[in-house]
Amino acid sequence: MEFRPCIDIHNGRVKQIVGSSLKDAGNRAKENYVSDQDAVFFADFYKKDGIKGGHVILLNPAGSEYYEATKRQAVSALHAYPGGLQVGGGICAENAKEFLAAGASHVIVTSYVFSGGRVNYENLKKLVQVTGKERLVLDLSCRKGADGAYYIVTDRWQRFTEERVTHGLLERLSAYADEFLIHAVDVEGKADGIEVPLVRLLGGWGKIPVTYAGGIGSFSDLKTLEREGAGKLNATIGSALDLFGGTMEYRKVLSCCAG
Repeated sequence: MEFRPCIDIHNGRVKQIVGSSLKDAGNRAKENYVSDQDAVFFADFYKKDGIKGGHVILLNPAGSEYYEATKRQAVSALHAYPGGLQVGGGICAENAKEFLAAGASHVIVTSYVFSGGRVNYENLKKLVQVTGKERLVLDLSCRKGADGAYYIVTDRWQRFTEERVTHGLLERLSAYADEFLIHAVDVEGKADGIEVPLVRLLGGWGKIPVTYAGGIGSFSDLKTLEREGAGKLNATIGSALDLFGGTMEYRKVLSCCAG
């Protein structure tokens, strides 16, 4: 299990938010932590420790009054740690090359691929023509539906699609992607325990790297993730990490993830 850091940017600031609270209207979100440091600070921090595969997420949509400030923060982080960070948030075939050229190791994509509520294979193939499979991460962040299944959500986690997270879907999409990033949105930012059924589902597949984020609030949660995910999932910790005002010590997290 690897630790995969995050740099979430909203309204031009590095933040930790409650994922389910994010609203495009009014650029609103319930904030757990707002850093006094910029994105470059965190990129340099992770670079010094040689930690790769972290994700920089733009949480404002294009067209938002804050989008350009958020984008500047993201691009500055990529410049600071070229090849060390992935980037997501509004990525499409038309702008993916720009972010890769800025230093991203991979681009992370959801809404463009799941436009219309289903997998849009035309868009997916257009994207792969730009990025190649080896530089594409598909974000399959999801929320639990009324039937208890997990459905992929788009548009900064606000819109349900018709696509359920299943082994079959993971298998099909793995032909196009190097990794998956999966936030359990209902528990994202709450540091109140992981989505064990989702973790078991993901760990039961595990054919390409999968990074799980959502609800990790203690070292007990981290151990549960490793056990229930059959040791096949990487971990992202946001609000609970001491770098973002939480109680989990960064160095201990690295040690725990390294086994």
